Amino acid sequence: MNKKQKTVSFYTIGCRLNKAETAVMEQSLKEHGYRVTGIKNPADIVVVNTCTVTENGDADTRRIINRIQKINKNAQIALVGCQAQTQGKELMTIPGVQWVIGNQLKMDLPEILQNNPTEPQLMTPEIKPDNFTIPVAGIDTRHTRANLKIQDGCNFFCSYCEIPYARGRARSRVFDDIFKEAEILINAGHKELILTGINIGTYNYNNHNISDVISKLTQFKGLKRIRISSIEAKTIPDNLLDMMTPFNKLCRYLHISMQSGSNTILKAMNRRYTTDEFSEYILQATQKVDNICIGTDVIVGFPGETDDHFNESVELLTKLPIAYFHVFSYSDRKNNKSRLFPDKVDKATIEKRSLILRKLSQKKRKNYLEKQLGRTEKVLFEQLKNGYWSGLTDTFIRVLVKSELNLANQYVPVKLSHINNQAIIGTLS
Repeated sequence: MNKKQKTVSFYTIGCRLNKAETAVMEQSLKEHGYRVTGIKNPADIVVVNTCTVTENGDADTRRIINRIQKINKNAQIALVGCQAQTQGKELMTIPGVQWVIGNQLKMDLPEILQNNPTEPQLMTPEIKPDNFTIPVAGIDTRHTRANLKIQDGCNFFCSYCEIPYARGRARSRVFDDIFKEAEILINAGHKELILTGINIGTYNYNNHNISDVISKLTQFKGLKRIRISSIEAKTIPDNLLDMMTPFNKLCRYLHISMQSGSNTILKAMNRRYTTDEFSEYILQATQKVDNICIGTDVIVGFPGETDDHFNESVELLTKLPIAYFHVFSYSDRKNNKSRLFPDKVDKATIEKRSLILRKLSQKKRKNYLEKQLGRTEKVLFEQLKNGYWSGLTDTFIRVLVKSELNLANQYVPVKLSHINNQAIIGTLS
C-alpha cells in the first residue's frame, strides 16, 4: 500500500524575491511527491517564508503562526528565510514550530522535511558567498507574471539594513542557468518575467551584467515583457535606459530607492549617493524614456532625522518626476548599526511624517495617471475581478476593462479613458 501523500501549504511574507523562492520551493516539493494546497486548507506541513526587513515583518510571522494553528492544529510548521536566519533561536521557542531553516539551506527543503525529526530542528549555517544555480523552475500557477531570481545578498551594509546578515554577501546566479528557468517559465505561459534579487544591479557573472541578462531574454519568443524589480541608482548600467524602447521588451519602469532627501541622513545611512546624484539620474531617465514610471522607497524617522531633514525629503519628492513612493517607518533591527545611534525619533512623529508622505504619494500617483488619459497602451491582463478584467501596462498602471472576452493572460492594446481610484478604466482598441 502506498504511503499517504503529504500535503504542504506556503505562506510568504515580504519581498518579491521571497515570492520567487516560494514558487521554487513549491515546485521542488511537488517533484518530491508532496501535494501543495492553499493556506486555508488542512495540511500536514505549513512553510512560512519569513521577512525581517522591519519589525512589522517579525510581527507578521507570529500572527501567521497563530492563524495556522487555528486552521491546522496538527500541522508541523517550518519557518524558513530571513527571520529564520537572524532570529532562529528565538523562533525555536514558539510552540508548534518543527523546523527553523535559514537562507543557506531553504532550497534543500524536500530533503529536510523527509527526515521528519521528533525534536524541533534549528538549521541556520553561515551563508556561503558562492555564485549559485536553482534546481527547478518556479512556475507560478496563481499569477500571470513570474519572478525570476538572478542575484542574492548585498555588500553595501546600509546602516539601517539587516539584509547582509539575513541574506549574506552579494552573489550572482550562473548566467546560463537563468535562461534554463526562463524558457520553462515562458513555455508554462508566463508572458512577463520580473527580474528579482536583493541588489540586482550588482549582478556580475563572468563579466556578464544585468544588461546582458536582459539582452538575452529579449530573444525568447513568447516573452512579451521583462521588468526590473527594485534597483539601486548607482548600480544601473549606462545602456539600460537605451533598452527601454517601444521596440524592446524591457518595461518603461524603474523602482529606485531614495530613502531620504537629506544628504545628512543619507550619509548617516551609509547610502552611496547624494541627493544631487539621485536627482540627476531620475531626470536623465525621464528625458531618455518617454512616459517612464519611476517609483521609490523612503524611510521615515531614521535616528537624528529632524523636521528640517524631513522637509528636505518632502521638497525633493515634490520636485522630482517620481510617480509614487513606498513609505517605511524606521525600526531598530537586531544587527543594523543604526540601532546604536542616538536621537531616536518618537513613534508619534514618525506616524505624522509618514502620513504626509503617503498623501503626497497619492497626489503624485494621480498626476501620473492623469497624464496617461487618451493614450493607447498594451496591457497584460491577469484576472476578472468585480466585473472588470484587470491588468498592467509596462509602466505599472493598473487598467480595468469590461469585456465579454476571456482576457486572462492576453496582451492587448487598450485606450485609457478615465481614472478610478488608483487604476484607469479603459476600452479595448
